[in-house]
Amino acid sequence: MTLMDAKIWAGSIFNGEWATSRAGDAPVMEPATGNEIGRVGLAGPEDVTASAVRAYEARRAWAAATFEERAAVLRRAGRLFEEHAEEIQGWLIREAGSIPGKAAFEAAVAASECYEAAALASQPSGELLPTARPRLSLARRVPVGVVGVIAPFNFPLILAIRSVAPALALGNSVVLKPDPRTAVSGGVSIARVFEEAGLPPGVLHMLPGGPGAGEALVADPRVPVISFTGSTVAGRKVGEMCGRLLKRAHLELGGNSALIVLDDADLDLAVSAAAWGSFFHQGQICMTTGRHLVHSSLQEEYVARLAAKADHMPVGDPATGQVALGPLIDERQRDKVHALVTGSVEAGARLAAGGTYEGLFYRPTVLTDLTADAPAYANEVFGPVAPVMPFATIEEAAALAGDSEYGLSLGILTRDVMKGLALADLVPTGIVHINDQTVDDEAVAPFGGVGASGTGSRFGGGRANVDAFTHTQWVTMQGDIARYPF
Repeated sequence: MTLMDAKIWAGSIFNGEWATSRAGDAPVMEPATGNEIGRVGLAGPEDVTASAVRAYEARRAWAAATFEERAAVLRRAGRLFEEHAEEIQGWLIREAGSIPGKAAFEAAVAASECYEAAALASQPSGELLPTARPRLSLARRVPVGVVGVIAPFNFPLILAIRSVAPALALGNSVVLKPDPRTAVSGGVSIARVFEEAGLPPGVLHMLPGGPGAGEALVADPRVPVISFTGSTVAGRKVGEMCGRLLKRAHLELGGNSALIVLDDADLDLAVSAAAWGSFFHQGQICMTTGRHLVHSSLQEEYVARLAAKADHMPVGDPATGQVALGPLIDERQRDKVHALVTGSVEAGARLAAGGTYEGLFYRPTVLTDLTADAPAYANEVFGPVAPVMPFATIEEAAALAGDSEYGLSLGILTRDVMKGLALADLVPTGIVHINDQTVDDEAVAPFGGVGASGTGSRFGGGRANVDAFTHTQWVTMQGDIARYPF
């Protein structure tokens, strides 16, 4: 039996065991071909409520399990992701439009997230505090109870497991709502792995669904923490709901990240890094290089080389050929990308490469001669588009990079790394890569943005994960009952 046997999950949701959804099911589509390749249960608000109730009931027993027991489950999950990597990669290629290298990266990171989470289970969980009274005073970290995880379509496995794994390791139960467009690679795979890893029934729930399911998860009183990854528009709504309900919201949202190319940068290496930053996974990444800020002395040659590289990049079905770019996720996303490109050209930008599509396959695109309000420069495109803007001084580069509501990732290319670090100090951003492009992720590193990109580093690394999925409890102990004058 394969890990994701269709007999198990077709038309079903996972609420500790496989069950028929009350809201029916939905097709699993392959964007490269338009073919239906499976069906999965589509959760409605009633399904979410039922799972939240069961997760709430299961939370105490799982929190009371020893750290050895929790760590063992996470280690087994990591091994299962490795053992079934080829199968999971196949779904990432067909369902999410991933090229094989990207799919392999996701599967490897999923295993790494589980192994790193396993180590969290045995971390010190508090500290002794000074006290002026004859007693023991301490602060300890305790599980929040139930964590709601809402994950998007673009990196469906990584962007779900990076919350699911540490939340489970720290003693919480989890209700996961993956994007229904990538419900198998971003949901079924995780449910099946933890089912096989021996996670107790009721601790993890997987419910693909639309906005109604997401609203029900955020609103449920049994779910005190929401971990959301998605667009800034949707994230603001989640944050507003959580604020009214006095819930904690960990928001990892959109971006329009800048790559600054200083005048001393190696142009060949810079163009290679730039192409990866803008065109990897068709630009459907929150960290995608959305703005290329290039010193004016290099701009003309930079645009020519980047356009030539874009013109020669193969685009097609990643399941059947050696391609650099696969399909965009759906027609709605394609039309949004194309509208931003054509709107920029109509506003005076020059199309140096791309700007065309066939089906959902959008050519890698390079734009130049832009103004700061050009649609493809001023907005998050979420497509394979590289707008190039020149600058003359370090101060101008910093001002251009900081002139955005987003603040997720920043790349700086220069032979003088200290000059690069000094420049980074002038730009508000959650992530900085000197002599690299803007797209990167590691399970051991804190990840998050500022401004419209989210609420800071809420994922990755021991400290960020502990802060995200536990809360601090003050405890005092003394030998005798305290005496009071009443």
